[in-house]
Amino acid sequence: MITTFFISALLIGFLGSFHCVGMCGPIALSLPVRHLNGIEKLMGIGLYNLGRILTYSLIGIVFGMIGLSFKYFGWQQILSIVLGVVLIIIFLSRVFSFKKHKSIAAFSPWNLKIISILTPLMTAKKTGNLLLIGLLNGLLPCGLIYMALAGAMATGNIFYSGLFMAGFGAGTLPAMVIASYAAGIISLRVRNKIKKVLPYMLALMGVLLILRGLNLDIPFLSPALQASHNVYCH
Repeated sequence: MITTFFISALLIGFLGSFHCVGMCGPIALSLPVRHLNGIEKLMGIGLYNLGRILTYSLIGIVFGMIGLSFKYFGWQQILSIVLGVVLIIIFLSRVFSFKKHKSIAAFSPWNLKIISILTPLMTAKKTGNLLLIGLLNGLLPCGLIYMALAGAMATGNIFYSGLFMAGFGAGTLPAMVIASYAAGIISLRVRNKIKKVLPYMLALMGVLLILRGLNLDIPFLSPALQASHNVYCH
């Protein structure tokens, strides 16, 4: 089952990253690597992306603990179904919504705080800063990350949850590396096409979570979940 979820995480990260270049792209394009050449530049970009993936993984571990607590109380199936239903509701709202609302998330106090810390790191031409920039970049809120975290939390396992988010981060690598090297390679037309696919990824993840919660004993899709046994002291 973890293989199915890991592949889903890769796909979410890969497809979503082309759209998210619009948000994280400016940071990737502004990385202090222009003074570097060849392998040094590649290593610098690698440090930045390593930082992002580490942050995603750590957040995944935290949400894995939450999922594990649900599993301990025997609520893992309920959690999985609820998360799946929420994702499908979001999918339906995006597909059938005809109104476009301008997001103000970019101007939230949390984002402004993170950006204020990032700014001096971006202007300093220090290769060591790139890892820290990536770590902080991973803390910026993103709807795609929320979707990935839903899948991670539903694993009910701390290790798998962290691995799921690492897979998500790995899926974003191609687009983010390209964005770090040059602007305009990923056209607006391509990003718009990818944007249309994302809601269906939400629906797919929602269906997988619901199937998992239904405990249908179907290999890979809905394997039988082992009930947790509590030990009581007399």
